[in-house]
Amino acid sequence: MERLILAAPRGFCAGVAYAIEVVSLALKIHGAPLYVRHAIVHNEWVVKNFENQGVVFVEDINDIPVGSAVVFSAHGVSPLIRKQSKERNLTVIDATCPLVTKVHNEAKHFAKKGYTMVYIGHKGHAEAEGTMGEAPDQMILIESPADAEALQLPADTPISVLTQTTLSIDEVKETMAVLNRRFPHIEKPGKEDICYATTNRQAAIRELATQCDLVLVVGSKTSSNSNRLREVAESLGTESHLMISPSEVKDEWRTNFRSVGISSGASTPEDLVEGVVGELLKGNDGIKVEILETIKEDVNFHPPRDLIQLALAKS
Repeated sequence: MERLILAAPRGFCAGVAYAIEVVSLALKIHGAPLYVRHAIVHNEWVVKNFENQGVVFVEDINDIPVGSAVVFSAHGVSPLIRKQSKERNLTVIDATCPLVTKVHNEAKHFAKKGYTMVYIGHKGHAEAEGTMGEAPDQMILIESPADAEALQLPADTPISVLTQTTLSIDEVKETMAVLNRRFPHIEKPGKEDICYATTNRQAAIRELATQCDLVLVVGSKTSSNSNRLREVAESLGTESHLMISPSEVKDEWRTNFRSVGISSGASTPEDLVEGVVGELLKGNDGIKVEILETIKEDVNFHPPRDLIQLALAKS
C-alpha cells in the first residue's frame, strides 16, 4: 500500500448525531432503564454503548412497562406505534430524523388528497415500515426498476411517489425513469426524499473509487446507507468491502493494493474508522493519510429546547 485516502464527508450525519444526543439527554432526565423503540441507529457499536448505560432496545411497544419513557429511533415510527405508546401511558421522546419526518408529512399530504403512493424502499426496513404506516391502504412498496415495470394500476389513478432517505441515488433514478415512462402523471414531492448525507457520501465514495484499487466502507451490515456506499464503489469496478471492526482488516489489503480508500456509513462512529486506519497502517507507518474532500457539510439538527433544559436541571 502506497496511499491511504479517507473520504470526506463520511460518518455521522446530522440526523444520527441528533438521535444520539436525544437519547443521551433522555438518559440524564429519566435515568436507566430507558427504553428505545428499535435500534436508535443501525450500528451495533452505538447500540452496545447505550446498552452499557442502561438503555433497553425493544421492537414491541408492549414490552415497555406502562408509564415508562420511550425514545423513538431515528428511523421514525408509524401512527400505530404512537397510538400504542399513548395507550400504555408512555412518555414519548421523539428522535426521528427531521428528514424522515419530512417524508412522513408528504405521505400524510398525499393520503388526504386520495392518492395512491408508490414508495421506493426496502421491505422490512424500519424507515419504510414507519412511513408506510401513515397510510397503509394507499401505499405500495417497490424496490427496483423491475418492480416499477410490474406495477399495475388503473390509468386514472392519482399517483405520487415517495422514497426511503438512504437509497442508492442511481438505483432510484432508474426506478423513477420507469415510473415516469409508465405513469407520466405521477406527482413528486417538491424536494427529493433521499437525504443530503446519503447524496454527499455517495458522491464522495464515487470520487474515492476512481482513485483507489480498494475501497473499505466502515459500517454495519444492517445499515442501508452503508450497504449502498459499498455498492456504489463496486459499481465503478473497484473492489469494495463493508466492515464494522478493525479486526476484519486483512493482511493482503496492506500488500496487494497500491491505493486504499476508506469511507463510513452515516451511523458509524469515527473511532471505528480510526481503528481501521490504525490497523491498515501496521507495518506501513511511513504512509501519510490523505483526505479527499468533495463537499463541506454544515447541517445540524438541535434537540428540543425543553429536552435540553430538563437535562440541565438534572445535572
